[in-house]
Amino acid sequence: MLHSHHIASESFWISSALIFASLVYLRGWLRLRRHEHDNGEGWHAGSFVFGLLFIWIATASPLAALDHDMLTAHMVQHLLLMTLAPPLILLGMPRKPLAHGLLQRFPQAIGRPLRGPMQKMGRALTHLALCWFGAAGALVVWHIPSMFMLGLRSQTWHGIEHASFLATGLLFWWPVVQPRQSVSKWPESSMLLYLFLATLPCDILSGFLVFCDRVVYPVFFSSSQSFGMSALEDQQCAGALMWTCITVVYLIAAAVFAARLLSPHRSEERSIFQFESERSAVRTDPQRMEAV
Repeated sequence: MLHSHHIASESFWISSALIFASLVYLRGWLRLRRHEHDNGEGWHAGSFVFGLLFIWIATASPLAALDHDMLTAHMVQHLLLMTLAPPLILLGMPRKPLAHGLLQRFPQAIGRPLRGPMQKMGRALTHLALCWFGAAGALVVWHIPSMFMLGLRSQTWHGIEHASFLATGLLFWWPVVQPRQSVSKWPESSMLLYLFLATLPCDILSGFLVFCDRVVYPVFFSSSQSFGMSALEDQQCAGALMWTCITVVYLIAAAVFAARLLSPHRSEERSIFQFESERSAVRTDPQRMEAV
């Protein structure tokens, strides 16, 4: 009963926050289209809203009440928060619509003094190594049996677990999606290696859950049987789901990068960008202008 009360209370506040964020985003997106004649594709808004929907399913829907009963439900939450919701939110490019959705003076008042420090912190946080180790660390640490049980026993740690899944998921997908439409400081070919290396900790964990002949988390011994599966079958189902979903999603992302690398238009764009960068550097550097 106590757990059900906590779930109902958390669901209310999480649902309210997500509804507020979606309304603010849609208000800003419609405002941009109407006042600035921004005719961007509607899929940006749809992507952002679907990302919030996946967060709601993972944390505030009836699925959230099942993560204490089934490892498979817990794995679905993990996949929604780390693998599916973050790229959709980043593809929605929320920064500009959210700013326009709020009162215009509010983002301007807080944005100017914080712009410089925030940019420096953003560049540090979006380093490829930090993004990779952050996501891999959250995945491994929260599936250690002692940490896993801590999240089940404490609602506070349970919330921290979900927040870390979402935060590290956003960090991991940031270099891949590049939501600000800026030129990446990392070559696109490195993204293929980045995605491949990211599958390794997932494959190790999911393979261990699938092929292990004992139940790793004994807490599910009694509860999983009420859903027509033994605890070991529930564990194998969770591992197989993780293995399949992450492999498919990462393959899709890698295929997009491979197609862009092989596209002839991309080489032309890179040549034009390199030429413009060199010309701007010459204009700003007197010594290089004299040499030219």
